[in-house]
Amino acid sequence: MNFTSPFSLTIVLITALAFLGLPIGLSMIVGSILYLFLVGADMGTVAEQFLNGMYSNYIILAVPLFVLAAELMNIGSMTERLLNFCNVLVGRFRGGLAQVNVVQSIVFAGMSGSAIADAAGSGRMMQNMMTRDGRYTPSYAAALTAVTSVIGPIIPPSIPMVIYALVSDASIGYLFIGGMIPGLLMALLQMVQVAITARRKNFPVEDPVPLREIPKIAWQALPALMMPVVLLGCIYSGITTPTEAAALAAAYALAISVVIYRSISLVAFYDALKTSSKTTASIGMLIAGSLVFNYVVTIENIPETLRVLLTGWDLSPIGFLILVNVVLLLLGCVLEGTAILLIIVPVFIPTAQALGIDMVHFGVMVVVNIMLGLVTPPYGLLLFIMTNISGAPVRDIIRDALPFLGWMVLCLALITFFPDLVLWLPRLMGYQG
Repeated sequence: MNFTSPFSLTIVLITALAFLGLPIGLSMIVGSILYLFLVGADMGTVAEQFLNGMYSNYIILAVPLFVLAAELMNIGSMTERLLNFCNVLVGRFRGGLAQVNVVQSIVFAGMSGSAIADAAGSGRMMQNMMTRDGRYTPSYAAALTAVTSVIGPIIPPSIPMVIYALVSDASIGYLFIGGMIPGLLMALLQMVQVAITARRKNFPVEDPVPLREIPKIAWQALPALMMPVVLLGCIYSGITTPTEAAALAAAYALAISVVIYRSISLVAFYDALKTSSKTTASIGMLIAGSLVFNYVVTIENIPETLRVLLTGWDLSPIGFLILVNVVLLLLGCVLEGTAILLIIVPVFIPTAQALGIDMVHFGVMVVVNIMLGLVTPPYGLLLFIMTNISGAPVRDIIRDALPFLGWMVLCLALITFFPDLVLWLPRLMGYQG
């Protein structure tokens, strides 16, 4: 490789700017401008890629709408009512409150599509509930909240799957339904680990909810529980597109919180709009930067070069998937997940297609892999979020999260080697892959 070539200098500049603290999206834009300048290309190409990529992709609209839906859930009382319902289901077992943490992630996964939103919303409440009266250590509660939040973007809806669909042209609907079994499998394995730890450390048993109160709690939670049913039902029945379903999710969360629960003030609603706007802007900048950088990658013919290289290695489909998993797991330790989806994954897609690998299976595997990066040191964004929420040292949170990471890697291996874990439900719904 020529280290003085325009592409090499571009990579060096992007890496340097990112390490200096400039957001990765802006770093990619600046690096791509340098590349266009060095090769003598039209600088207007940057704006052209913005316009072509950002305004011609209808599915991108799903991202801010799912973010807004998650914020509206968090400021309303939906979160509290759903946690009470989860406590009815599993709270009576040893370590029941820890099991509630896992179950609530399954429930909230069908609503927000964002691991960070789950950790910052319901995760914050679970942290307070688990550490009250010293029942669980702050580090264990934080670690558990971090690893259970990963379930959010695997069970539909899923913002990372929307972004994968953007770069792969795979069906969002089939990606969503393909994530259901892997997400539930991951939750089951986490519950197994909680049960093992609860028995070994003699976790407390919560007071059982009186039988006479269960119908009331279930009734209060029913409107919130219906949200994923309405959302996914509209997608798979063909009533709405996934993007329209995202708008429906935000409208439903607002209507339930205002009309039924009456728990949102104008000030809280305004704050939710501001928070979701900031989150959307950061994601949008990353997508914009990746669109320009991917144009540079295309000019350099990197995907085709990689495809030829991997073809020369004569990898089988399983061998290729193992290689992709290893690469993404390593990159997940140091890069943000959306950046991996937008920059790295598109390079692998042509080779995956040439090997006959199903794009829905590949997409779900990639999303599960990238979600592990959120709880993998040293970057582990969820680890740092829970450090700020809990006040526990990050090293203690990592220590308590490691047993769960082992189970999560096992889940990744299972869906890699057994594609039917991903594809069985989509095929049941008419998928021809």
